[in-house]
Amino acid sequence: MRSRTEAEDTAIVRPPPPSQSPGPGPIRADLEHARAKQIGVWRALGLGLGIGATLSLLFVGLWVWKLAFSDLPTIPDKAELWSMNRPAGTTFVDRNGKVVGQRGPKHGSPLTLQELPPYLPKAFMAAEDRRFYHHGGVDLIGILRAAKTDIAKHKLAQGGSTITQQIARTLFLTPEQTLRRKLQEAGLAIRIEHLMTKDEVLALYLNRIYFGGGAYGVEAASQTYFGKSARNLNLSEAALLAALPKAPTRLAPTDDFQSALRRSHLVLRSLVAEHWITDEQAADAVLHPPKLVSEPEGEGDFGYVLDLAAVQAKQLNTANVPDLVVHLTIDSRLQAEATQAVREAVAKGTPLGATQAALVALGPSGDVQAMVGGADHRLSAFNRATQAQRQPGSAFKAFVYAAALDQGISPDDVREDAPVNINGWRPTNADGQYAGNISLADAFAWSKNTVAVRLTQEVGPAKVADMARRFGLTTIPPHPAPPIALGAYETSLIDLVSGYQGFQLGGRRAAPYLIESITDARGRPVYKHPPEAPANVYDPAKAAQMVRLMQGVIDKGTGRKAALGRPAAGKTGTTSDYRDAWFVGFTPDYVAGVWMGDDRGASMKHVAGGDLPAEAWKRFMLAAEQGLPPRPFPKPGEADAVDPRADFYRDLAGQFDAAASAAPPEQHGVLGGRL
Repeated sequence: MRSRTEAEDTAIVRPPPPSQSPGPGPIRADLEHARAKQIGVWRALGLGLGIGATLSLLFVGLWVWKLAFSDLPTIPDKAELWSMNRPAGTTFVDRNGKVVGQRGPKHGSPLTLQELPPYLPKAFMAAEDRRFYHHGGVDLIGILRAAKTDIAKHKLAQGGSTITQQIARTLFLTPEQTLRRKLQEAGLAIRIEHLMTKDEVLALYLNRIYFGGGAYGVEAASQTYFGKSARNLNLSEAALLAALPKAPTRLAPTDDFQSALRRSHLVLRSLVAEHWITDEQAADAVLHPPKLVSEPEGEGDFGYVLDLAAVQAKQLNTANVPDLVVHLTIDSRLQAEATQAVREAVAKGTPLGATQAALVALGPSGDVQAMVGGADHRLSAFNRATQAQRQPGSAFKAFVYAAALDQGISPDDVREDAPVNINGWRPTNADGQYAGNISLADAFAWSKNTVAVRLTQEVGPAKVADMARRFGLTTIPPHPAPPIALGAYETSLIDLVSGYQGFQLGGRRAAPYLIESITDARGRPVYKHPPEAPANVYDPAKAAQMVRLMQGVIDKGTGRKAALGRPAAGKTGTTSDYRDAWFVGFTPDYVAGVWMGDDRGASMKHVAGGDLPAEAWKRFMLAAEQGLPPRPFPKPGEADAVDPRADFYRDLAGQFDAAASAAPPEQHGVLGGRL
């Protein structure tokens, strides 16, 4: 029998029925283990998801980086940013340094912010990037503002590109509208801002941005549209230029002035909103809109010159230097006189079938001082001075007589002026008359065809051809037929004029050239025409005899209309059926030639070389000789006295040589540039 106490103790430890147990009950180890296992699974799953998300983000980041930045262009030194990927333009200046034309894109001289009126750079910031000085190349606030506007208007109404991003796009990227390009643009902009100061970035932008009309940079745009430097722009002009980079082709003032003007008013309002100008200043700018300069009519007197010079400059620019300055041998005054002489001659000649003309004038070293290839370059760019090949007619007789004198024949010798028959070829004189026995001097002055034919047969056509080739007429075949005596083989005007210079220079000849030198935009040499003494092509004493023969043409022969009232020599030329008419001649200072005819080869109405061409030559030469004292032709042995400016040219050549030798070897260019 147990005691009560034991019974109570037993009752105390006996668990109550489940329905009567309010406490947590006894701990179950198996349940705790299951619960811990479940938590571990969730933790592992969360960790796995976290790692997976991290890896995914890393993968996406690497993919984006590879897509946008793996081939991001390298930014060069900031000095190179001013010229890299810059469309090449060419400026042409005459022998005195005067700008006479431009080809390709126009680039003005670089300007700093300090050189510009303060409202000009602010106008561009107002139009393109108001917060320019408050971001690091990418403007997040601007991007959000643009995105808000785009969403509201359901289209791409605003862009978020900063000025720096526009530089990055202009210099390094394409204009394609893709996410990749925008990411690259942003990355490059940040790099540029680390490389340059804000002022430097803004100046680079103003000097590189495109303004339409072929103008790059604010200086070129100002000159193109307003005819003055950007340093002198007023507020309305500055606002108009600031309106253009958004759509330079569509808004070009020369194409759509009103659209450009309306956008410039938006720029003015933005300037006011930023408190960069006052309401009064903006109102005054609106009341006084910009005035555009008149567009030049083509290239004026220099179209034919620039065509040829542009081709030669490209060939001579072996280092592919952009922004060339081509220094021409052309004298602007003489070029204007030559152009006027050609136009007047064509005006007189057109009723007679002489619908075109050309003129070339050379200086003592072969330098082309004037060249006109036709009556109007805008109507026809074909250069009749260099491209056209025509029969020179009797103007070729100078080389026939030169070959005869070279064989010991004298100008005082007598030959028969009578009908001639060479294997069925029966050339006659232009007037159909014959003088019988006549001196060679008179036969040359009166351009007797039969005497020239007899001389050619006497010395041999091959020797005549060789003489012409020695004087630079390389199109003459070495073994010609007898009609070579009357200029039956074609040549160009410039070659014929250059050939006559061999007589003017006392038997020496310099190949004609048009480009004196080429520099880059900073004045560093790219090419220099090599100074060289004229080559000896003929005996000086016989050259003096030829000069006297050609003086007789003007004094008493077929070229009397070319008389200048001072020493001059020359020769007329007229081809069969009056298809071509020539006059080529010279003074001790200049040699020049004129051709007249019709591009289709149609016959003129009795226009001979001694008529309109001689008159045009005289008009030009009188202008060229203006202010120069009359001088006799030098005697044999005095060839160095042909031009009193020879010492000047030699000194100038020495200066160019010194400049060229100071340049790196790769900038010296190549020899050449001859026509």
